[in-house]
Amino acid sequence: MKITSVDVMELKPRKDKYWRPIVCRVNTDEGLYGYGEAAMAYGIGASAAFGMIKDLSGSVIGMDPLENEIIWDRLYRRTFWGQNGGPVVYSGISAIDMALWDIKGKYFNVPVHKLLGGKMREKLRSYASQLQFRWGDGVDPAFATEDYAAAAKHAVSEGYDAIKIDFFTYDRDGRFFTSEDTTRLLKPYYLDLVEERIAAVREAVGPGVDIIIECHSFTDVQSAVQIGKRAEKYNIFLYEEPTTPSPELTKRVAESINIPIASGERIYTRWGYAPYFENGSLALIQPDLGTSGGITECKKICDMAYAYDVSVQIHICASPLSVAAALQVEAAIPNFCIHEHHVLNKASYNKELCIHDYQPVDGYMSVPGLPGIGNELSEYALETADIVTVSAPKVFKMEKGT
Repeated sequence: MKITSVDVMELKPRKDKYWRPIVCRVNTDEGLYGYGEAAMAYGIGASAAFGMIKDLSGSVIGMDPLENEIIWDRLYRRTFWGQNGGPVVYSGISAIDMALWDIKGKYFNVPVHKLLGGKMREKLRSYASQLQFRWGDGVDPAFATEDYAAAAKHAVSEGYDAIKIDFFTYDRDGRFFTSEDTTRLLKPYYLDLVEERIAAVREAVGPGVDIIIECHSFTDVQSAVQIGKRAEKYNIFLYEEPTTPSPELTKRVAESINIPIASGERIYTRWGYAPYFENGSLALIQPDLGTSGGITECKKICDMAYAYDVSVQIHICASPLSVAAALQVEAAIPNFCIHEHHVLNKASYNKELCIHDYQPVDGYMSVPGLPGIGNELSEYALETADIVTVSAPKVFKMEKGT
């Protein structure tokens, strides 16, 4: 079996022009195909991910899609920018790699978790993620303290016993905080506001619900420690991305507060994670299958974490393709902790991009049992997407000056 072409797609959700999922479909001469995703639908970089997949695709034309290790190593070592690359390079590699695993599962007629060693659990504990956008159909920013408490109670009413909120995204009047507000030693106003919101949420959900504090690296070491010390008494489950993803800075935060630290959506490959394992700064890692190197690389990262007694939650903020793929990996690893269910995965304009809609029931996700990753793009997604097809092989060659 050989790879004959790769379709690179920018999906077009109905409502949110800032939500731009970038996916690919790897096609073969036996009619099998697989879907993969570069998880850069948000922020700035979707068009770069699209271009990277397009550029990388020529390198895999004619190769055997079942040989994912060989293809991964080729994309990493023969493209010059693969080694020590960043999110754009690895998102391209990730999308192609995910698609290869989808093909492999379909070829052997088994779900990906079977190929990874087997399903260690039937259901995965999940948490409601990003409640600063409330908990409904899409993104609806919360400003008032009572809105945070209401969103938390809404999620708990659906059966979740864990939630995640960035308490330091918006001011009371809806203004988006800037780095001038969130870094350095904070004024009492900001500390009081964040603690007020944390306290209200804890009171609303009671002691039996885990609370994860999200920071998105908006804070730095000094402000993160200030907030962390205020938050300790509220029995916080995890403190996520409290500072710029850096082993040294993360360790400084971890040593200064008594809350476990989580990070990973902006850490890439096993080489990027190794320093965090070595310095013991992270209790839980959050690699994204769509940016950290795909399923091939992410499984290695999870295995490395297991050797250091570090737990895993796959980061998910993408289309339902990535949700299905994440469930496959999380089902198969021994150090799985909890599954992220992002508010965008409740959005109708995101859900309609695929034919299967995997949603938690009473706070737990089931593992897809279909061959491959367990999801496909919908007719709507395919009909409305911008698509470029790569079908000619490309041989990487060092040019003068490189």
